[in-house]
Amino acid sequence: MIGSFRNFAKTKFAGLLVFIMIIPFVFWGMGGMFSSGNTNNLAKINKTNISTSDFFVYLDEINIAGETIRNNLENNIIEELLQTLISTKLLDLEIESYKILLNEETLLKKIKNNKNFFDDTGKFQRIKYEKFLLENNISAPLFEQRLKKRESQKNLFDYIGAGTTSPNFLVTKLFNDENRKLNLEFFNLENFYKKKNEFSEKDLNEFLFENKDNLKIEYIDFKYTILNPTNLVGVDEFNQAFFDKIDQIEIDISNDINFDDIVSNLNLSSTNVKNFKFSDDKKEIEKKIYQLRDNKFDIIEDENDYVLYQIQNIENRDPDLKDKQTRGEIIELISQKNKFEYNSDLLKRIKNNDFNKNDFLNMGKDKIEKIELNSVKDNKKFDINAIELLYSMPVNTITLINDEKDNIYLARINSFKDMEIRNDEDNFKNYIIKQKTNNKNSILKSYDLFLNNKYKVNLNQKTIERIKNNF
Repeated sequence: MIGSFRNFAKTKFAGLLVFIMIIPFVFWGMGGMFSSGNTNNLAKINKTNISTSDFFVYLDEINIAGETIRNNLENNIIEELLQTLISTKLLDLEIESYKILLNEETLLKKIKNNKNFFDDTGKFQRIKYEKFLLENNISAPLFEQRLKKRESQKNLFDYIGAGTTSPNFLVTKLFNDENRKLNLEFFNLENFYKKKNEFSEKDLNEFLFENKDNLKIEYIDFKYTILNPTNLVGVDEFNQAFFDKIDQIEIDISNDINFDDIVSNLNLSSTNVKNFKFSDDKKEIEKKIYQLRDNKFDIIEDENDYVLYQIQNIENRDPDLKDKQTRGEIIELISQKNKFEYNSDLLKRIKNNDFNKNDFLNMGKDKIEKIELNSVKDNKKFDINAIELLYSMPVNTITLINDEKDNIYLARINSFKDMEIRNDEDNFKNYIIKQKTNNKNSILKSYDLFLNNKYKVNLNQKTIERIKNNF
C-alpha cells in the first residue's frame, strides 16, 4: 500500500468503536505563565519552586539519554518530563502535609522482607542486596531514598483510601454486572455495503477530486550500491581494512563528493532507480531507501551489507487510475469511506430513535444469528471492548459492535440472566476485594478534584524554551 494512502485512511476513516479512559493526575488548575521572576525556575506549585537544577537532577535520576531528548523535542518530551517531575513534587507536598513518615527501622524491615534478597532457606542475605546494588549501578543511600519515597507515596494513597468497606449488595451487583449471561441477536453488515466492483469510474474520479490534496503519491529517483567485504577489500569477512573504507566513504559524503565519483573510485557498479513509489512487492532495500528519503545522501547498514545511496529527485503526483496497484488502493479507500458513512448514518438513526426492533428484524431477516455471552470477559466472538460496551447497556439496546478482525455487526440485546453467588464462596471474597478497589479508586478521583483547588501550577515558558535550546 502507498504510504500516503495509509495515512489518509487512518485519519479519514478511523473505526467508530473507540473506547478511551483517561484519568488525569497532574496539572490540575494550570495557572498562567510567569511574566517575570527568576529565570532559573521552570515551574511553581503554590509557593514551591521547581528549578532548572531540580529538572536536570531528575533527568539524572531516571537516566534518560540526551540523544533521546534531542530526538523527541518536537514531540514535547520536555513538557512530559516536567509534568512527571511536577507530579512527584506535588506528592511530596501532600506527604509532608499529612506528616506521613517512614522511619529507618521500617525502611530496613522493607529491605529485609524483599524476597529478591533471600537465600534458598528464605532468609535475608546482605551479600545479595549488595550484589543487586552493584548490578544496577546504584548506591545504597540512593536506593533507600527511592524506596522511602515510593513507600511514602503508597502510604499516602492508602491513607486517602482507608476505611473503604463494601456492602454485600454492591459486591453482588458487581458480580452480576460482570458474570450475568447476555443473550444477543446480531448480523454482519458486510452484505449491506456497496461492493468494490460496483464503484463506477465517475465515483473514483469524484473521490480523487474531493481528496486531491491528500492523495498525492510521492515518486523518487535514486541510485545505490551494495558495499561488503568481498567487493571492497576482496575478502569474505569484516576486517579493519573494510571499516577504514567505510569511514572514508562517510568522510567523502561529508565533503560533498559526488555519488558517481565515490562509486567509480571504488570500482563498483550501482543501481539506478527511476519513478519509484512505495509498495509491498518492491525490494526491501529500495523500500528502506524510500523510507530514509529525507536524508538524501547517506550510507546505511542492511543486514550483512552496507548501502550507499543518493536521492536525486522527489516528486508528488496525482494518482493514476490506469496503474493497477494505484487503482486498487483508491477502490479500497472509497470502499472504506462508503462503509464509514453507512455505519455513521445507521448509528445516527439509532441515536434519534428512528431505528427500532422491527427495523432490526426486517433488515436482518434470515441473516440474524443468536449467541449467549457468559461474562463481560467472554470475547470468543466479539472484541473485548465491544463486549464491555454491551454489558454497560440495557435490554433492547441496538448498537454497532466489532470483532477482532474489524468486521462490523448490528446487534440487539435480548436479555440478561443474573447468576447466583453465595457469601461463603472464594469467588465472593475476590469480588469483595475488587469492589473495595473500585471504592478506593472513586475516593482517589474525588481526591483528584480536591487537589485541583488546593494547588495551582504555573509554568515559566521562557525557561522551558531555554532548556530545549540546551539540547
